[in-house]
Amino acid sequence: MFDLSQLRCFVAAAEELHFGRAAQRLNMTQSPLSRQIQLLERILDVTLLERTSRQVSLTPAGRVFLIEARRIVRLADSAAMSARRVAKGDAGRVAIGFTAVSGYNVVPQIVAHARATLPNIELELREMVTTEQVDALLTGLIDIGFVRPPMTRQEFDTTCVLREPLVVALPPGDPRQAKAELHLADFDDQPLIMYARQGAGYFHAMVTRLFEEAGVVPNFVQHVTQIHSMLGLVHAGLAAAIVPESATGLHMNDVQFRRLVMPQERPVELHMAWRRDNSNPALGPMKQLCIETAANG
Repeated sequence: MFDLSQLRCFVAAAEELHFGRAAQRLNMTQSPLSRQIQLLERILDVTLLERTSRQVSLTPAGRVFLIEARRIVRLADSAAMSARRVAKGDAGRVAIGFTAVSGYNVVPQIVAHARATLPNIELELREMVTTEQVDALLTGLIDIGFVRPPMTRQEFDTTCVLREPLVVALPPGDPRQAKAELHLADFDDQPLIMYARQGAGYFHAMVTRLFEEAGVVPNFVQHVTQIHSMLGLVHAGLAAAIVPESATGLHMNDVQFRRLVMPQERPVELHMAWRRDNSNPALGPMKQLCIETAANG
C-alpha cells in the first residue's frame, strides 16, 4: 500500500509539473522524489505522470487520483494540526482564492481584520480567475473562494459579500472627461476595451447585455481577461473601459473614472464560496470574519 510521503511527492509534482521545483518545494533532491512517484505508480499499477525531456503532464488517471491524493494529504495535515493546536494553541490555516479585482479592497480588509482578531490562523492567498477557483475548491487546494456568479455546483455553499456599481475608466485626453457622469449612449460607435468571453465571462455577459438593451454598438478595439490589464491599456491611451468601482483603487496615473448612469442599476457581485463538506476546523471562524468584514465595508 502507498504511504503519505509518496502522496506528498506526487501532489507536489502534479501541481508544479516540474520535478526540480517539486523537489525544492519538499526540501529534497529530485532523484528520491522521482523514485517515490515511480513506486507509487507501481503500487497502483497505473501511470500518473507523463514525462518527457521537456515537460511533465498528468495522465487522465493522474488527474482523478490527484483529487483524492490532495484530500488525503490535507486530512493528514489537518489531523496533525489539530493535535498541535491542543498542545500549542495553534488555530490552523485557511487557503483563500480571489479574483484580481477583489484583491484591491476586499481581500486586504480581510487580511487586516484576520491579523487583528484571528492572529493564530495562517492565511494562504492565491490569485485565480473564477473557473480556476472552482477546481481548487473541488480538489481542496483552497478553502474559500471569492468568485463571480453564478455558482451552481451542488458541493458549494455561497453568499454574496459585495455589490458595487460599474464605472467608466477614461484615457488621457478623452473629451468625455469634461462630463461628471456618462451614459451608455456615450459609447455608441466609440472605441472601447471589452472583456474576453473566455476568462472574463461574467463581465463579458454583463456589459454585452447592457449595450444590447440600450441599442448601443461600441467599437470594441481589444478583448482582455484581467481588469488591471484593461486599465493599463486605458492608461496607454488605447480606449475607454467599463470596470467595477473597486478598480479605482489601483490609482493609475492619468486614468480618470466617471459614474456610469444606466436605466436600471446592474451591480457587480462578488460571492464567497466554500465546500459544504470541508472539514477544516478553521474554516468556520474565517467564513464569519469574511462575512462581517464585507458587511462593514
